[in-house]
Amino acid sequence: MRYKIDGGQLPVVICRLDAGESMITEKGAMAWMTPNMHMEMQGTGGLGKSLGRMLSGDTIFQNRYTAQGGEGEIAFASSFPGSIVALDISQGPVVTQKSAFLASEAGVNLSVFFRKKAAAGLFGGEGFIMQKLEGHGMAFIEIDGSVTEYELGPGQQLIADTGYVAYMSATCSIDVVTVKGMKNIVLGGEGLFNTVITGPGKVALQSMPIAKVAQALAPFTVSGK
Repeated sequence: MRYKIDGGQLPVVICRLDAGESMITEKGAMAWMTPNMHMEMQGTGGLGKSLGRMLSGDTIFQNRYTAQGGEGEIAFASSFPGSIVALDISQGPVVTQKSAFLASEAGVNLSVFFRKKAAAGLFGGEGFIMQKLEGHGMAFIEIDGSVTEYELGPGQQLIADTGYVAYMSATCSIDVVTVKGMKNIVLGGEGLFNTVITGPGKVALQSMPIAKVAQALAPFTVSGK
């Protein structure tokens, strides 16, 4: 499979497949394709796995696209202005924000990831339930805005405002801490909690969390007047 990502802040990933190669995606992500791409809907495993996917914001079923009779092309478009990031899952499992998954090669497995500490999900901004990608092959995920990556060493930490963690290596851990000082909480404008990511592994931060966008637009909507 070969791919290229086009479109700037309204991105699309265009994948070129050899005969017999397949891609899997969430419902509605396909933008265009050549006529020899065959689509079939498939389940995602047993009841437990299906329920987990529902909790993480995904559908029970996925669409599988296979090139038949020769090379085929298929494109998957992002649902929100931002970035599409290509991840080689063969290098190790990756944990992503809820509903980040866009498409992948057939060898990538998508499952639900529960944070060990409930507080990290209830107050951390990324949710108690996240997504885990493992297996082998390339996966493509959606990022809100642009992405900045850091490589953390063992025990090295990074503090982020809630909602800014896009994805991280499964070797990283995540928790929340309370902002210190009542004055900072009341006047600082940063809320009550921050997210703490601890290495080793890679962590990627997004510049425009959709929740922040919704908050900024609220005063201009009918309900926000």
